[in-house]
Amino acid sequence: MSATAVHSLWTTVGGVTSAAPVEKFKAPVIEYTQLAPVLIVIGVAVVGVLVEAFVPRRARYHTQVFLTVVALAAAFAAVVGLAAGGYGTTKAHIAAMGAIAIDGPTLFLQGTILLTSLVAVFTFAERRLDPASHGNHVDSFAAQAASVPGSDSEKAAVKAGFATTEVFPLVLFSVAGMLVFPAANDLLTLFVALEVFSLPLYLLCAVARRKRLMSQEAAVKYFLLGAFSSAFLLFGIALLYGYAGSVSYAAIANVVDGSVTQIDPALADTMGNDALLLIGGAMILTGLLFKVGAVPFHMWTPDVYQGAPTPVTGFMAAATKVAAFGALLRLLYVVLPGLAWDWRPVMWAVAIITMLGGAIVAITQTDIKRLLAYSSIAHAGFILAGVIATTPDGISSVLFYLGAYSFVTVGAFAVVTLVRDAGGEATHLSKWAGLGRRSPLVAAVFAVFLLAFAGIPLTSGFSGKFAVFKAAADGGAGGLVVVGVISSAIAAFFYIRVIVLMFFSEPKADGPTVAVPSPLTMTTIAVGVAVTLVLGLAPQYFLDLASQAGVFVR
Repeated sequence: MSATAVHSLWTTVGGVTSAAPVEKFKAPVIEYTQLAPVLIVIGVAVVGVLVEAFVPRRARYHTQVFLTVVALAAAFAAVVGLAAGGYGTTKAHIAAMGAIAIDGPTLFLQGTILLTSLVAVFTFAERRLDPASHGNHVDSFAAQAASVPGSDSEKAAVKAGFATTEVFPLVLFSVAGMLVFPAANDLLTLFVALEVFSLPLYLLCAVARRKRLMSQEAAVKYFLLGAFSSAFLLFGIALLYGYAGSVSYAAIANVVDGSVTQIDPALADTMGNDALLLIGGAMILTGLLFKVGAVPFHMWTPDVYQGAPTPVTGFMAAATKVAAFGALLRLLYVVLPGLAWDWRPVMWAVAIITMLGGAIVAITQTDIKRLLAYSSIAHAGFILAGVIATTPDGISSVLFYLGAYSFVTVGAFAVVTLVRDAGGEATHLSKWAGLGRRSPLVAAVFAVFLLAFAGIPLTSGFSGKFAVFKAAADGGAGGLVVVGVISSAIAAFFYIRVIVLMFFSEPKADGPTVAVPSPLTMTTIAVGVAVTLVLGLAPQYFLDLASQAGVFVR
């Protein structure tokens, strides 16, 4: 049989005659400049992987720190450039073939994530807190992550002065996922971004230099529960696809509103089935509330915060919350505004038990990292009050709160790395007794962060809580504000208790010492204090910035 005969056979079997015009394949249109922040971070992360392969071991640490800082700074500059070009307001649109939304909330959240990560990376690079080992400076991470804790190979790696410099590319991959997560405009992009930022975090939690078994336990718990939440999210995506016949946010919103015109015949039986919508929406919300750390999906938070290396805990506590709340806002305000009557009562309940649960359980904690973990759970409840407002002020108040909270968190965990005894960080609260007499400056800085967490006036915490509660009250959620104020009062008790312990207790003779950090950690703490005070004393400019950025493109 000749080649032409075979060709004609194929074209007629496929139902296409060779005379019919063949439609040309359209190349995808990708707006690379508008995706620059994400592309810069991913590009440098890939370079970081190559550095691990080809650069001599002794030069890797400095190369990786330099690359990471440059990548985050350049990506932030790209975000500022996009905002200055009007992409947060007048030029807001859907980019990358409908996958990514470039709008005010995207740019505001991406800027916050990049700045927070930049400040957090300085604590990753800190090498002066632990005493030198075999003549080598050591950081917070295991000498060789693959070696079994306490084994001969680990001892040999410590003696040889090895360092796990892979943490820097891992941070960049995680940040890249976080940048896409709040910008995702379809459910598949949302899921891919979730996995891209979660998988590096599971690894980062497992590589602590001290207390390695505890660190690995934290990573396994985080991984298992994270996989569980990812499964919820993926099953929810499948159900919503069955409901709407699309994974695009706009298409799903149109089906929810009833404004859809064309129905795909293959989905005619399931399309518009409310059971699929309600169960699918609930499952996606479950996946996102897990990442946010809201009760009852908070089980992983205290153990992971306590077990992970403290620089990782600070990075994770700040940046993950910003990304997850950004994605939650977009889902509720862009995809499911037509379902507000259904999701608001559920979110009311979640917000109330999260605020009260986080505040009440925190009182019983004796470890400073666990205390901050339960504090972060309570804060998730406060932020949910702004989400529930369903008004433009609700969006802008949540954006402002996330910006303020993230810097306080990174700063507070940076201070925790300084208080040390023979076993490494002294995180038991009893060890912090009398710290104000032993090291007044460190205790005073930590007190500022605790007062900000408590929402005391003249700190960023007060401005953020005031904005969120005002938005919730204006949005008809007055009862939520009352619960929020009560749980704030409960929370203030344990923050003040730590301050009293530091300044009004006698220091113990065998108490911990406060390590003198390098300028890297000092920068992290200084930026945290500066942002806390500036947003507390003069928040108006930043509130205006958040309100300008608070409009989602549909």
